[in-house]
Amino acid sequence: MASIVPIGSNVLARRRKKLRQKRRLKIFQTLWQTLSVSCLAGGLLWVTLQPIWVLKNPKDIAVLGNHLFSDDAIRSLLGLSYPQSLWRIEPSRVARSLQKQPIIAQAIVTRRLFPPGLILQVQERVPVAVAQTSPEQINTNSTNKKVSVGLLDANGVWIPLEKFTSLHATMKLPSLKVIGLPQQYRPYWSEVYKLVSQSTVKVMEIDWQDPTNLILKTEVGKVHLGVPSSQLPEQIKLLAQMRHLPSQINPSQIEYIDLKNPDHPLVQMIPKTGEISSKIP
Repeated sequence: MASIVPIGSNVLARRRKKLRQKRRLKIFQTLWQTLSVSCLAGGLLWVTLQPIWVLKNPKDIAVLGNHLFSDDAIRSLLGLSYPQSLWRIEPSRVARSLQKQPIIAQAIVTRRLFPPGLILQVQERVPVAVAQTSPEQINTNSTNKKVSVGLLDANGVWIPLEKFTSLHATMKLPSLKVIGLPQQYRPYWSEVYKLVSQSTVKVMEIDWQDPTNLILKTEVGKVHLGVPSSQLPEQIKLLAQMRHLPSQINPSQIEYIDLKNPDHPLVQMIPKTGEISSKIP
């Protein structure tokens, strides 16, 4: 059986002394860390409260990603007053405000510390067509027949013409024209625009006034497509095959081209020619 060796009083005293030293060191380290963090936090607070962290004028806002509108035009949409404390500005709120503007599709706003300011990254809405409502479609019971004119992007988002022109956009207005009520053709717009823009036959106007008959004004004449349907790609493809039609039939004798049934395309002739319609050669 192992014997128990007694520990002397000197050994115990040394151990107690080491434990006290360790406790004092730990307390000192804790106090030092707390003091350091407090000083750092206080220093940061002091720095942030200094007058240098202020937007003095619109030039302190950098604008990235804009191609249609100038930096000043984008800055004017913010509605900020100057001078403005950088820390009082909420980037997410500014971004949401920008995205409510009809010419802005997306916006990201971040603070810039050196030099103090904001960075705006924007994606503009690019208009692809001039849109016009028909007076007859507005309200048949109203004496106010004012025509509304705006712009459409590729997704069918309406951009007020006055807003676009007032900001001095660098691009010319689109050559494509659309007539009709946006709420009627919006569900079909993206597909129709994509097909029309890719067609080898130039389309100058899209007429949606009659919901039962989509009409295209093209370089080969007016084209009736009927109600927009799954046949649209086939109809536009057939239209592309007809780009040489003016060399076969005098365009002045054509009233319109009927592609409602892609399997049986027809050319509606002007009555004075003595021929009502004929199959496309």
